[in-house]
Amino acid sequence: MPRVLLISGSTGIAAATARLAAERGDLPFLAALDPPADYLADLCEEPAAAAAVAACLDRHGRIDALFNVAGLSGRRFGDGPLHECSSDGWDLTFSRNLRPAFLLSREVLRHWVAAGVPGIILHMSSASARSPEPQHFATHAYAAAKGALLSLTKSMAAYYAPRGIRVNAIAPGLVRTPMSARAQSNPEILQFITHKQPLSKGILDADDVARAALFLLGEESRHITGAILTVDGGWSVTG
Repeated sequence: MPRVLLISGSTGIAAATARLAAERGDLPFLAALDPPADYLADLCEEPAAAAAVAACLDRHGRIDALFNVAGLSGRRFGDGPLHECSSDGWDLTFSRNLRPAFLLSREVLRHWVAAGVPGIILHMSSASARSPEPQHFATHAYAAAKGALLSLTKSMAAYYAPRGIRVNAIAPGLVRTPMSARAQSNPEILQFITHKQPLSKGILDADDVARAALFLLGEESRHITGAILTVDGGWSVTG
């Protein structure tokens, strides 16, 4: 039976996951602020997040898994080394990287718990949450927000495991997506990343992360919960 995957976001890793899921016969449902999402909504807004979940249920009758991808880099809004980070940059980075995951997860969990059915939640974290890189990627609000998702993953996994609900996180390195446009256009960073991510010899493709995500979103990982899967080309083990 095709699996219904609710995915937040419409570009980058979200788009790659939806495409690969559809190719294998699953039914992805994209909810995001921008096209080409199936449901257009600002997922930081509580009514909009609830409506996105309802729209997916109306179309497919169920939700088997939720992939919380939506987020942003707050660098252009003032994120950076903490002594330089603006209050607005801090608040916006936390809001955009945590609030959609909170709201969508809460809504989906309410449905699963009421119906007494199992499910899967996968949070999008980052290698920078546990393996900081101070030279080129000193965005402390982003790292802190992605670290919070790791703590949330562990707490949720412990609580919901008896209900058959699994919660994991994926932590990519630098991936070729619209969010990493700054890095992609910087020759110094491109040279640096060939050494920082030696397995990929540079920036990861979104498909590489999407394939790992689909493993955690599928039955093949049915005995895995509370895990943090690092897909970073060697970022976290390279100096």
